[in-house]
Amino acid sequence: MAIVTVPSEGRRITEPAEITSFLASHGIAYDVWPLADRVDPAAPAEMILAAYAPEIEELKRRGGFVTADVVDVYPDTPNLDAMLAKFNKEHTHTEDEVRFILQGRGVFHINPVARPVFAIEVWAGDMISVPLGTRHWFDLCTDRRIRAIRLFQDMSGWTPHYLDDGVHAGFEPLCFGPAWISPAGRIAT
Repeated sequence: MAIVTVPSEGRRITEPAEITSFLASHGIAYDVWPLADRVDPAAPAEMILAAYAPEIEELKRRGGFVTADVVDVYPDTPNLDAMLAKFNKEHTHTEDEVRFILQGRGVFHINPVARPVFAIEVWAGDMISVPLGTRHWFDLCTDRRIRAIRLFQDMSGWTPHYLDDGVHAGFEPLCFGPAWISPAGRIAT
């Protein structure tokens, strides 16, 4: 289950209904999809896409998506820093950014025009759809691991339109997920 953090308000949202409501108020669709009963999240991409075909087809129908793939990022991915540099600067897209997280964790920072910046930490089971035109950026957590289904409306895939205000420079990834809970029950930073 995701965690939403609003740093300027010292606010952290962990209750599922409150997360869904908060994100919906910003036009962001959020859901939790089943994992273990479908397919091993480490299975080949073709098996993953087949296992989630009903959900993918429904998203395609509703959102005009034409293709889906599986992205797999791990600490020793070749040219990882260069790849991450494309995501971690504030940008927008001309289509919705839809991701279903299979493994690992990451943080979407959202910069609403008239509201405070907030972060959405996503992990396995989370499905998120960030609407086109939304000012945002994405970081991996310190374990630098994520595997996700992505959907695209344009066959060429993900195209960022970078913004010059540099808001992203003032924020660090805020990962509070289960991998960061210490044996004593404290959140490790």
